[in-house]
Amino acid sequence: MAGGRETCLTLIGFILICLKMVTPEIPTIDQAYSKISNSITVEWATVPGATSYLLTAEDGDTVIETMVANSPGTVTGLKAATLYEITIRSISAAGRSQASPPKQAKTVLAAPILEVSSPSSDSILVQWEAVYMAIGFSVSIMRANGLGSIWKENTTNTSLTFTSLEAGTLYTIKAYAWNANGIPGDDSTCNQRTSPRAPANIQVSFDSGALKASFSWALAEGAFNYTVMALSDSSELTCSTAFSSCTISSLQCGTEYLISVSASNDAGSSKSSSEVTLKTVACAPGRVMIQEDPPGHLSVAWSNVDLGDYYVVFVKSDDGLEVHCNTSLTQCNFLSECGFTYFISVFAYNKAGQSPLGDIFNYTTAPCCPSDINPVLVSSDRVEIVWSPVRGAELYETKAADGYNTVECNDTAPACTLSALECDTKYNITVYSFSEVRGSNMSCTPQFITTAPCSPEIKNVSRDAFSMINVHWRSTNDDATYTVTAQGEKGLYQCSSMGESCTMRGLPCGSVFSVTAVAETQAGRSLPSYSVPLETVPCCPTGLTVTQITQSVINVSWTIGRVAQTHVAVLESHTGQSKCHTHQNYCLLGCITCGINYTVTLKAISATGLTADCSYQSHFSGACCPLGVKLYRLGSNGIRIYWQASRGSASYSTDLYGSKGIFTCTPSAGLSFCDVTEIPCGDVYTVMVSPVAETGLKLTFCPKKIYSVTCSGSTLGMGKSFFSWIK
Repeated sequence: MAGGRETCLTLIGFILICLKMVTPEIPTIDQAYSKISNSITVEWATVPGATSYLLTAEDGDTVIETMVANSPGTVTGLKAATLYEITIRSISAAGRSQASPPKQAKTVLAAPILEVSSPSSDSILVQWEAVYMAIGFSVSIMRANGLGSIWKENTTNTSLTFTSLEAGTLYTIKAYAWNANGIPGDDSTCNQRTSPRAPANIQVSFDSGALKASFSWALAEGAFNYTVMALSDSSELTCSTAFSSCTISSLQCGTEYLISVSASNDAGSSKSSSEVTLKTVACAPGRVMIQEDPPGHLSVAWSNVDLGDYYVVFVKSDDGLEVHCNTSLTQCNFLSECGFTYFISVFAYNKAGQSPLGDIFNYTTAPCCPSDINPVLVSSDRVEIVWSPVRGAELYETKAADGYNTVECNDTAPACTLSALECDTKYNITVYSFSEVRGSNMSCTPQFITTAPCSPEIKNVSRDAFSMINVHWRSTNDDATYTVTAQGEKGLYQCSSMGESCTMRGLPCGSVFSVTAVAETQAGRSLPSYSVPLETVPCCPTGLTVTQITQSVINVSWTIGRVAQTHVAVLESHTGQSKCHTHQNYCLLGCITCGINYTVTLKAISATGLTADCSYQSHFSGACCPLGVKLYRLGSNGIRIYWQASRGSASYSTDLYGSKGIFTCTPSAGLSFCDVTEIPCGDVYTVMVSPVAETGLKLTFCPKKIYSVTCSGSTLGMGKSFFSWIK
């Protein structure tokens, strides 16, 4: 046991001796110092064989080690203004040396933490917090571009202001603190730009139509951005730009703005420029009132507006014609025409220009009145009028008034038929034009039209003894002329009068007429009255023949006239009258006294009882048969027929009828006998002595006598009868 322990100890000692022989040398610190507040720099002599060095800094609380390659080396991550104990070890492949003898070094003061600003365009304010162990500070400033001089200030305060600087210029500021030994600490460096000066030479351009303004200015040194502010009593508008102009839209009309422009950069904004006044255009006038009083005169009025120097009113009619009025007042008057629509706009003007377009008002004047009203038809109860279409009229209202009643008609056509009017009445007729916008034009002039007269009423149609037709009627017309018309198959017959009756002459017989009456005035003709039938008396026969049948009977015959249904024939003399009524065209009248003159008359009677007295200037004297007819022989073969003339007879004719012939003789005027010569004897003769009518007609109604004529062979003397009367 004892021998083993000794062997082990001997081995350990041998190893230690070996190690001592290869460990590098311990470096010696020449100096240790601090230039930066968070580090200490150490310088030492190089140790042969050392590949690196281990620096150690201790402040009693913390230990910080840093591996470096050679001298000098720096330990970082230290606290400012703190005393550290510094050691160093060399390191080689054999190992690490022992720590060098310590050396004390103190870190310098920390750099001030700067806060810089540019309160004005020519100053920079530098501020910082107190630095530990610092008793003073140095602050310097220079242009960042290196041009110019450096301005340095020492102070024990924690702020410093540099003035009289150039506006909008970038400066570099450096500051550090020093301790009681005057050793400076870390410095802080920062750049700060002074704020720009306010822009100058501000120009304003106002666009009145768009209500926007463009602003321009001279560029300010060092300005990054510009802000234009338009301030009014009721609003604040801005625009920003990096250039030398910008535009503010949506300005309000009738507003005065104070315009200011400020420049800005990263240091802040400049003071506002001198304010410029901008007056926008006035607002469009409101409360526009349009009146047409009297017609043809258009008045436009409006309310006053702020900033309005004067006003212009434009009035454009729908036919394209435009007029305007320029005034500093709040009213304009224009001439207007009927039936037009006027488009009215009111603008206010000032130096800035024209106000925005306000409401466009349209005013439609009353439609024109028809002026050429023409009655194309005037009847007793109806008036038809036409006129030319007028401008602006959508409808026409026609009214006819007679003082008691009014008749109306409405139509879109330029024509109207007024019905149910009173005849022979004066009407006040007015045609009003109407439009939906303006209503009726009540200034249209009336026209007086009188309706045609009332139809007369035929009261009576009478006939007088002279076959004249008298027509009587009733009417209420004033100053009317009446025409009565009888119309039938035989033509048209008229008579006229301004009274209540007239007489027609010359109407043909046997005709049926329709009688009407018409009234006529300057206004026109009435409708015909209701017709009244008129039948004229039947026509008298155109031929009347009186034929004696026997000594006491005659036959009266005629040709039947128009519409005659029956006839009455009358023979009249001083001794009496003979009459017959028949529906035929002849009549036998008896009890006639021969030898007396009769007057023949005839009456034609129609089916309705109308009678025509047909007085013929015809006289008839009935012939009487002769008396005492005797025969006397004249010579061997001659016979004289003798008779005694009766009353009223003028001439006779004698006829002898025998088997051997008919023998006729006619006496000379005034004689009552006639001779027949060369008559054969030995024959029986029928002898007839017949009166001869004035017409030459032989009347054969007288009695016949039969005689036998013998041949005696002897010659009879004159006056001796050789006849024997048979019957």
